[in-house]
Amino acid sequence: MTPTLVPHHPARDWAEIQERMLVPLYEAVYDRLGVGGASRVLGLGCGSGLALLMAAARGARVAGADRDHARVELARERLPEDVAVTGEAPECAPYDVVTAFHATDALLPELATVTRTAQPGTTVVLAGWGPPERCATEPVLRLAARLADRRPVGGLGPDLDALAAAAGLRPAGSGRVACPFGYADEASAVRGLLSTGAFDEAVRATDPSQVEKEIEEALAPYVRPDGTVWMPNVFRYVIARTP
Repeated sequence: MTPTLVPHHPARDWAEIQERMLVPLYEAVYDRLGVGGASRVLGLGCGSGLALLMAAARGARVAGADRDHARVELARERLPEDVAVTGEAPECAPYDVVTAFHATDALLPELATVTRTAQPGTTVVLAGWGPPERCATEPVLRLAARLADRRPVGGLGPDLDALAAAAGLRPAGSGRVACPFGYADEASAVRGLLSTGAFDEAVRATDPSQVEKEIEEALAPYVRPDGTVWMPNVFRYVIARTP
C-alpha cells in the first residue's frame, strides 16, 4: 500500500473532515442541559467553532477560546461577527455553561480558572473518549504512541472525573454517546485523524509519509466494500458544577 501523501492542513482538515464526527456528542449534551435562548455558553478548546455554532443556532449567547490560532481564525470565519473567539479564556462570570468537549489534562489551568471565577453552580461539561473496547479508533490512536516511540498510558484520553476533581469541580452526572467516525475514503480518514493532533508527536519523530502509510494500514479493517471508512466509537461526558 502506498502512502497517501496528501497536503496536510491540520486546522482546515479538522474543520472540514473531523469536527463533524462529534455532532452527536454536542447535541446530546445540549439536549440534556436544555441549552437554548436563555443560555450563555463558553467553549474551552472550541476548535473551529462547530459546537458553538450549534449552540448559537439554539439561541444561546456563545463565546470560545482555543490555543490553536489557526482553528480560532476558522471559528471566526464561520461564527457571527459578534461572537468572541480568542486564544485565551475570557472572564467566566457571564456564562452559565462552560464546555470542554475535547478535554485534556493540559486544560487543567483553564478549568481551575473557571472554578475560581465563574458564578457558583455554573455547569461545566468535560468530554472525551469512552471505554477503549467501545472505540474502533483505539488501535489507530495506540499507533500514534508507538510511532512517537512512547508507551501508551491508561485509556485513550484523560480520566474526566479526576480532571474535574483536580479543577475543584463538583460531580453532577455523566453520559455516553455513540460518535462513529465515517469518511468518504481512506485519504479523508488519514487527513481527519492527523488533524486531531494525536499524531503530531509521531510526525515530528519520524517520516510523515511513513506515519500516513501506517495509519492507512491500521484503517484496513474498517474500509467497507465501497471504499468508505466506518469506525464505531463511544464518547463519554461528565457534568460538573462550580462550588
